[in-house]
Amino acid sequence: MSTEDKLTIPQSELVQRWQSELQQHLHGGDQAEVRADEANPDGLLVQIRSAGRQNLEFDFSVRYVDSREIEVGLSDVERDGQAVDERSDVLQELIVDYRRHLHECAQTLQPYTHA
Repeated sequence: MSTEDKLTIPQSELVQRWQSELQQHLHGGDQAEVRADEANPDGLLVQIRSAGRQNLEFDFSVRYVDSREIEVGLSDVERDGQAVDERSDVLQELIVDYRRHLHECAQTLQPYTHA
């Protein structure tokens, strides 16, 4: 990452913008919580709770590679507070869908992150 393309927005502002914007990219009923990644000033921790009776929670880490591009990692998937094997086709489809929503959110926020 070049110094000219480094993320310059304060992490607290980034969290606020993500929290308000991400909900616009999720399906109706899905809920998201965005927190600062204390271990990485260019990172966020995102928990998405899927709508419906499955009680699924997906934990993602979002790290800005530069001021425009993010890297998304999946930390955990839980159902009713218990870790589940995320390799099923249904869960893989949800994970791909949520990753896409995270990338869409980052694109929407580029006017703030890419100064």
